[in-house]
Amino acid sequence: MNYRHFGKKLNWKVSALGFGAMRLPFIGNDAANIDEPEAIRMIRYAIDHGVNYVDTAYVYHRENSESLVGKALKDGYRERIRLATKLPVWSVNSQQDMDNCLDLQLKKLQTDHIDFYLLHGLSQKSWEKAKQLNAVEWLEKKVDEGKIRYFGFSFHDEYNVFKEIVDSYDGWTFCQIQYNYVDADFQAGTKGLKYAASKGLAVVIMEPIAGGRLAINPSKAIQSIWDMADVKRTPAEWALQWVWNHPEVSVVLSGMSTMEQVKENVESASHSKADMLTSKELALVEQVRQKYKELGFTQCTGCRYCMPCPEGVDIPQIVSLYNEYYMKDRSDEIKSKYWEHITPESQAKRCARCGRCEEVCPQKMPIRDILSEAAFLFEQNP
Repeated sequence: MNYRHFGKKLNWKVSALGFGAMRLPFIGNDAANIDEPEAIRMIRYAIDHGVNYVDTAYVYHRENSESLVGKALKDGYRERIRLATKLPVWSVNSQQDMDNCLDLQLKKLQTDHIDFYLLHGLSQKSWEKAKQLNAVEWLEKKVDEGKIRYFGFSFHDEYNVFKEIVDSYDGWTFCQIQYNYVDADFQAGTKGLKYAASKGLAVVIMEPIAGGRLAINPSKAIQSIWDMADVKRTPAEWALQWVWNHPEVSVVLSGMSTMEQVKENVESASHSKADMLTSKELALVEQVRQKYKELGFTQCTGCRYCMPCPEGVDIPQIVSLYNEYYMKDRSDEIKSKYWEHITPESQAKRCARCGRCEEVCPQKMPIRDILSEAAFLFEQNP
């Protein structure tokens, strides 16, 4: 495993790869029903192979991720890593609510402190709420009490909002942003990455593979670009190495769902280094980026915040197949795949356009319009 400085404010080195506990394996179609033995095996394998940063959140896996992580970190594993989790700003309305949430998280995680605590998914709206709640003052108090060690924030909004939050307080230790080669200009983007690093913050990267979209077997047009590279890599490794290539990046989180993904990403991290990619390789990545933009590429990361849908629509899976359809140049193979994975009870045409999914989507996607187009594309002729 390779290690990097965790910003300039903390004398600690973090593993290049962090374990994100948002996409753990689960049983059936219920994300709350985590496959505990396998998930624990995956987390412990990562730690045994050098990963020292584990990230979870109150809401992941319908509020079950933290409990699973707590179980995985027993038997001495807690002492080998630094643990990150997040306060759901949208669901608290007082500092007492925040106290209750943190105490419950400590209980679920079976620990007496959180190493890195984040205000979760800040946007202009939630940042205003955090300021009204005096959240930073509350965080400082929790540091004094020993319940958290350091604090920062994760982010989903435009760059100007990101800069405002970074500049609002000198005590941020770190931030977490979405970043991958297709979405390099989306939300905080490259500009935000460099700005935060210039302020001494550690920068934690989420969605380096865009929720798995950059790991799928690509179309022939995209594969032909990758084939021009002197060093052969899988699509997932290209995505990860592009992020690691940035010296401002501290740690890259991967939400891994299988042991195979854990092993591949640990191996990839062991070969990572800042400024490693050649100018030719960076040019190839840019060609792939432009091709994906031409084919169509929604910002969905499969976070499942949109679930459950009141009408039973399987929004993440449908949007994933919609993405794959365009990324594979409108392949009929994906139309067949749709009928294999989407039941009649979860089809796109069941969408009642209530808009609840769009209200909670961190990417601010037009989900209702995507579902309408998916119904037209996939559900006309089974």
